[in-house]
Amino acid sequence: MPFDRLSKKSILCVVGARPNFVKIAPIIAALRKPPIVHPSCLVHTGQHYDVEMNRAFFGDLGIPAPDANLEVGSGSHAVQTAEIMRRFEPVVEATQPVAVLVVGDVNSTIACALVAAKRGVPVVHVEAGLRSYDRGMPEEINRVLTDQISDLLFTTEESARENLIREGIDEGRVHFVGNVMIDTLLGNLERARPARETLDRLTGSAEPPNPGEYAVLTLHRPSNVDNPETLAALVQTLLRIADRLPVVFPVHPRTAAAIEKAELTELLEQAPRIITAPPLAYLEMLGLMADAKLVLTDSGGIQEETTALGVPCLTLRENTERPITVDEGTNTIVGTDPALMLATVDEVLATGGKAGRVPALWDGRAAPRIRAALERHLGGGEAGAGVA
Repeated sequence: MPFDRLSKKSILCVVGARPNFVKIAPIIAALRKPPIVHPSCLVHTGQHYDVEMNRAFFGDLGIPAPDANLEVGSGSHAVQTAEIMRRFEPVVEATQPVAVLVVGDVNSTIACALVAAKRGVPVVHVEAGLRSYDRGMPEEINRVLTDQISDLLFTTEESARENLIREGIDEGRVHFVGNVMIDTLLGNLERARPARETLDRLTGSAEPPNPGEYAVLTLHRPSNVDNPETLAALVQTLLRIADRLPVVFPVHPRTAAAIEKAELTELLEQAPRIITAPPLAYLEMLGLMADAKLVLTDSGGIQEETTALGVPCLTLRENTERPITVDEGTNTIVGTDPALMLATVDEVLATGGKAGRVPALWDGRAAPRIRAALERHLGGGEAGAGVA
């Protein structure tokens, strides 16, 4: 694997999956803003390997091309995590980084953190301390383990700090900086593709719904899509929601395969008020959410984005690792109970739903705070030389 674009003694920033791209964009921009104290390199593990989708996200978010791509691809959790570790260790060995920075809770996060920790390289975890207390979620295991081996832990909400201290982590390693995902949202909101344009494109010759008069749905969690009975019940409820207002449904590849396996494809295609689409680019999705009447999701990141946008969110899970979106934001946990889902949709349509407020430090300045904390922790930098 060629390492000629990598610098020695740099901060290695790791991404692997699409949610990581949204989080890493403002961090890379902040670290590379002059004067540069420590060089930074971007390593893409290739955990999400759709070439066109990667290109669209990197282009939308202005992320520079990765300095290395490990091209890991898919596999079981164990196989994928092990392969990331196997391919990332030579990068660490060759570059001797001053730190490895990981974001979120995907397999790339824990895999690269483990390699760094075992080689004595400081680990920096952005979005630390979030807990759903549901060990049935692979992401929860990744979060807990990554935090335990991290040297610097950057949090998005105060409850995360409390979780970390409860788990025995030194309070001095924890820094409340805000939410880098909201840095990206606020930095791109004016560039978001107007919902009208996206709706026109998705509906073709059919009459599109008006902005503010539709719902957006995302669905990808294994607990919702892997069991055919659970998925069929959700689709039936979706049909009833579509009787109330049109639903735009960008379908995750995992969900598309599950829908086909459960023989639900035709049912969705024949529903005139359900607009299905492949996954959307970031700026398209941002524009759609900003103008939606409500959003239904099982995504953690979308819970945060809707709170920042002031759009009511119905979370199709029994718990959330982002409780501030419920306590202060626009999020309501409805699980997969059809009666509760429909009642909450009706309440939003009747009253406008939860107004909420934007949480503390979700102000678009999280990434500069991270840079400042890294400079204090790592001290003065030096120019990085290319790795042969």
